Amino acid sequence: MLELDSVTAGYDPRKPVFRGASLTVAPGEAVGLLGPSGCGKSTLARVAALLHRPDAGRLVLDGTEITAWRHHAPREQRTAVGVVFQQPRTAADPRLSLADLIAEPLRATGRKAEAPARVAELAPAVGLTPDLLTRRPHAVSDGQLQRACLARALTLKPRWLVCDEMTAMLDASTTAALVAAVETYRAETGAGLLAVGHDRVLLNRWCDRTVEWKNCLPPEPPAD
Repeated sequence: MLELDSVTAGYDPRKPVFRGASLTVAPGEAVGLLGPSGCGKSTLARVAALLHRPDAGRLVLDGTEITAWRHHAPREQRTAVGVVFQQPRTAADPRLSLADLIAEPLRATGRKAEAPARVAELAPAVGLTPDLLTRRPHAVSDGQLQRACLARALTLKPRWLVCDEMTAMLDASTTAALVAAVETYRAETGAGLLAVGHDRVLLNRWCDRTVEWKNCLPPEPPAD
């Protein structure tokens, strides 16, 4: 289970982005988190991906409460979650080829020797042809770069996927291809998915259930 329990988070402890958010994702389940831009759902996604320490509340991953974040978290916990961000340009090192981008997690975890085989396996799964793998981000489209970012998120075979507005900047055909790639991976591995977005139709079609942002927050106190 991936469980966010009464999480309060933000970038200034005196002014949190949200308070008391709770959400669960079961193994193999796809949960959509629907909300408008600026409501805090991306911050919640970063908490779920162990990239942002909350000010209060708990994140429980596979039965273990998370107590350390980012590079301080144990490798087993860090690599259990793969994340895809909304803007591939800011999520990709411009100096790396797409092949090196996909292989980046393997190099970071001391498994560089596995990279060629894993890249060769993932590239066709996300719709990248061999000629694209040699190019750097500036030489490919946003959709092609996001395909590589998805492949990177899958490289270490995570048990959980967090897709934060993954398709917001993409056309319909690329959106369909990336969603299909995620669903193929989930079918093969049983991974759980948290898909964050503001497109109700997409989330309803993609996910087993969709939670509206207001429904993962505590009810407002009654007016005096």
